[in-house]
Amino acid sequence: MVMRIRKQPLGDRNIVGAKVEQSRKAIGMKQKDLLTQLQVRGIDLNASGLSKLEGQLRYVTDTELVALSDVLGVSIDWLVGKEK
Repeated sequence: MVMRIRKQPLGDRNIVGAKVEQSRKAIGMKQKDLLTQLQVRGIDLNASGLSKLEGQLRYVTDTELVALSDVLGVSIDWLVGKEK
């Protein structure tokens, strides 16, 4: 399996993107699988939007944050860096 390397440096539009990517990869989930699970929860996000979210290039809404926490099985506090 070959992992693609991020071409752009991380942005500063959110603090959860790197954690989303880290936890997604830790459970072996592909971006398309995460997108599917988010859509089941009513979050309409495309591949480009998720890529920008993980790259911290777009803002994250509160509803997205809750859904990401649920899908990835991590706490919101962990996603926002308040919990180790």
